[in-house]
Amino acid sequence: MNKVIALATMMVIVFAVMGCKSPAGSENTVVQMKTSLGDITLKLYDETPLHRDNFIRLVNSGFYEGISFHRVINGFMIQAGDPSTRTVPIPPSADSLNTYTIASEFRKDLFHKKGALAAAREGNEVNPEMRSSGTHFYIVQGTVINNEEFPAAENRINSGIKQAMFNRIMRETAESAKLSGTQLPEGEIQEITATKMYDYLASNPSYTIPEEQREVYRTLGGVPRLDGTYTVFGEVVEGLDVVDRIAAVSTDEADKPLTDVKILRMKIVSK
Repeated sequence: MNKVIALATMMVIVFAVMGCKSPAGSENTVVQMKTSLGDITLKLYDETPLHRDNFIRLVNSGFYEGISFHRVINGFMIQAGDPSTRTVPIPPSADSLNTYTIASEFRKDLFHKKGALAAAREGNEVNPEMRSSGTHFYIVQGTVINNEEFPAAENRINSGIKQAMFNRIMRETAESAKLSGTQLPEGEIQEITATKMYDYLASNPSYTIPEEQREVYRTLGGVPRLDGTYTVFGEVVEGLDVVDRIAAVSTDEADKPLTDVKILRMKIVSK
């Protein structure tokens, strides 16, 4: 029964989103988010049109009104986007990411500085394409990063990229064999995958954080370990103090705020 209800909820979301047309020529679309702890103004990036247009449709449909920030980690980020959080208290399933998904739109020039608006997603094991949740988003708070921390961040980024690519190649190899009517043993699938991974690694050098982004991380702060694996599609242009205020609320062991923080309204204020 719960699965039926969840599926019905997702269908309502999808139809609501499809029914709201995205504004044409939405250059530098600006969104005002009114929360129970203050206002946050967001700019959506035109360089990530799939995420931009999806977010615009959700805002215009009123989807986010009454939704709570269900995952808050001080020094990291604040996350919202689950329709089940309109009820009080927030249900344990609020962070399930049980939504439609959007193809990733990674860009090296869009990174997880403080105030970055990004899409949450399921992990690489079940989501090797790193597709974004259709409704869940987070705003980065992060911390100021020193030079000694960048190598660990780069190692995590590259590990995530390689793991997702390995899972993707392995799945595609198995599916291709199945479609051709061939049943390959697990060992042979892994061997083919390893060969293709070697070719991938030979032609794709490891990611390094550019110096200009390092300077932003050293001064403004952020969470560099998420770069290249989660889609950043906007940023806070006003209200970083509100992000800090929300991030500072007391939470339980599951990172859920003890005092509900609601999104009261979102609206497009300029295009």
